[in-house]
Amino acid sequence: MVTIPARRAVSLAGIAALVVGAGLVLLLQVIPPTDEISATRRTISEYGLSDHKWVFDLAVVLVALGSAAGLSVLHRQGRLPAPAAILGTLWTVGLLVIVAFPKPDWATVSRADFGGTLHRIASVVAFVALPLAVLVAARTAFPSSPGRRWLARVLAVASLGWFAVILGAVVVAAVSGGRWWTLIPLGLVERGMALTELVALAVLLAPVTADGRFATRRE
Repeated sequence: MVTIPARRAVSLAGIAALVVGAGLVLLLQVIPPTDEISATRRTISEYGLSDHKWVFDLAVVLVALGSAAGLSVLHRQGRLPAPAAILGTLWTVGLLVIVAFPKPDWATVSRADFGGTLHRIASVVAFVALPLAVLVAARTAFPSSPGRRWLARVLAVASLGWFAVILGAVVVAAVSGGRWWTLIPLGLVERGMALTELVALAVLLAPVTADGRFATRRE
């Protein structure tokens, strides 16, 4: 009987949590009433204001738990530098804060309260911290796998590229006096960023063999 080492099992469970969490968010886009939320213009957090709030919350919590589990394995293996561990913690905590403090419902309020402000800050911190964590960890995590190290870095840079689009819109709006979220398809950009970051994290967390390849069976 083939058995899976405990740490590899935890890593795979973490990746599974990421996949299920992402799948739940995708599900929200095709089931009513959240299928009416524009995936192009509305942010992912908009699902948290719907009747399916519990599905959104579950999805984000699963991603947070999966991230924590996988990153803890890397740490125990000595493959996660301290700065990357701190950034990974910021990502995980940021996700939990997003759940604890929902996005303001702009249909009923004109300005964000304390919880809404915290939601915004947590979102920015989380989305920036994760790709930075992957960039910092790539060299230590894959000392014998230049190909996988390169893939992780490319995905991390691509994630920051998505965020740069948002920053660019903010700068343009500040100069022109417009509303930055109307200058770009914000929902599409955020979803692209989230997907790219989850793939980057999965690449980082996936178990490897002694020679740096993806582990597919018992060594």
